[in-house]
Amino acid sequence: MPDKPDLAALLGSRICHDLISPIGAIGNGVELLLMDGSGKSPEMALISESVAHASARIRFFRVAFGGSGSDQRIGQTEVASILADMTRGGRLILDWQGPSDLARREVKLAFLLILCLETAMSHGGRITVERSAARWTITGRASRLRIDPSLWEVLSNPAALAEIGPAQVHFLLVPEEIARQHRRLTAEMSETEIRLSF
Repeated sequence: MPDKPDLAALLGSRICHDLISPIGAIGNGVELLLMDGSGKSPEMALISESVAHASARIRFFRVAFGGSGSDQRIGQTEVASILADMTRGGRLILDWQGPSDLARREVKLAFLLILCLETAMSHGGRITVERSAARWTITGRASRLRIDPSLWEVLSNPAALAEIGPAQVHFLLVPEEIARQHRRLTAEMSETEIRLSF
């Protein structure tokens, strides 16, 4: 009997698929305006920057929230491109270290955990992602972290009572993905560092 479909992943894939084309078309239009000289203004620069950021977030969300079959792969070059575009001009630095060819399902889980760290790092900081032969380690370091204990408890105890809104939905998705991949998540926290491994 086949596994029950992951409705959240199907929905995420559908939304990202439907948005990426029009945002790409807007980006192409802005590029054409800039090339012919008619779009060289602070307003066009702002539009161009906003389109690039939206495109990067959708590419990131497509991996984090979209479907991923057990045999799908993603290259480190694509991952690095997504992360570089997403953090350009921001306060967060993402350092991705890993093999050149990765299981998309594992990257999906790593991206969900990056979102969890991002929630605690509203003032910026550095996230380092490392993959050994058997485990992933994702470390967030910042001079100041904003840790909501009830949110982080959801990662190890999905039945925990936490007030979760759209901005924290990734905390609900991590335990499901951990179970789907038959892995175990460990978390270590201090005032300036959160270390997650699976």
